Amino acid sequence: MNPTPAIEIAGLTKSYGDVHVLQGVDLTIEKGNIFALLGSNGAGKTTTVKILTTLLKADGGTATVNGFDVATQADDVRGSISLTGQFAAVDEILTARENLILIAKLRRQKNPGAIADELLARFSLTEAGNRKVATYSGGMRRRVDIAMSLIGNPSVIFLDEPTTGLDPEARLEVWQTVKELADGGTTVLLTTQYLEEAEQLADRIAILHEGRIIANGTLADLKAMFPPAKKEYVEKQPSLEDIFLAITSKSNGKPASTTTVKES
Repeated sequence: MNPTPAIEIAGLTKSYGDVHVLQGVDLTIEKGNIFALLGSNGAGKTTTVKILTTLLKADGGTATVNGFDVATQADDVRGSISLTGQFAAVDEILTARENLILIAKLRRQKNPGAIADELLARFSLTEAGNRKVATYSGGMRRRVDIAMSLIGNPSVIFLDEPTTGLDPEARLEVWQTVKELADGGTTVLLTTQYLEEAEQLADRIAILHEGRIIANGTLADLKAMFPPAKKEYVEKQPSLEDIFLAITSKSNGKPASTTTVKES
């Protein structure tokens, strides 16, 4: 018997007036996978995430998360997931440790201080833990944000464009964090517009276009949809560096001849 998928969607639809955002989305995401949902602005990525996290009701179709129906068992869904939006939802006046303790108390966890210290260590933030988040870099803030989302040990985490606005170094920090989550058995649904991000992180990738899934599979599966690469020889114009090296090498150790350009 196959285990219950972490997320299962069938025929999901959503419209806003005459605008059909989702037009029959079907997806199955296995437990412990990093699943990347790609699409341009307006493709329906965030709408899909909002429906799966019970923030929005679908017009049609069904969706389950951890075996719970998002429409009829919303409380059970919320108790087993975490959502990190496009911008870090941290209180900049508080320290990282205070942010984590606050969320642990709100989620009625025992020993919130110990939970905060454990997460600070896990995300390499112990030394900076007592500094105000306002002093943190973008990558550090995002790590605090993701650490907050792990309080309560959710089995599924939704990351909605988690590296938007981050510099390349901070993006790499977040990538490492996401990989570590999956290595620990957490299922991650990642929406992104960065194709390299999906290549680096995802076990499977789906492309959402105009409200429909038009491709779904591993990176190798998607590459196999295209014909084999063919070699083409393109004439390359020499750069100034090429010209310089070619001219100077002809002198064979002797001073190269001088070419004068006469100004008109």
